Amino acid sequence: MAVPKKRRSKSKSRTRRAHWKIDKPSLRACPSCGVLGHSHRACLECGQYKGRQVIKIKTKEAAATE
Repeated sequence: MAVPKKRRSKSKSRTRRAHWKIDKPSLRACPSCGVLGHSHRACLECGQYKGRQVIKIKTKEAAATE
């Protein structure tokens, strides 16, 4: 089993970990309604993807009548 021969210093460890960061998600505007959302996914507001309806979205008025 591999075992390190020497202890790694704090600066070497911290330099190695310097690239562990969280990037903000890239968002794009929906072509039909303009709401920001993830790329290559259906819009959660209008339910369209690539110009066609793929998700049936319930509105508040329709949900109240059901």
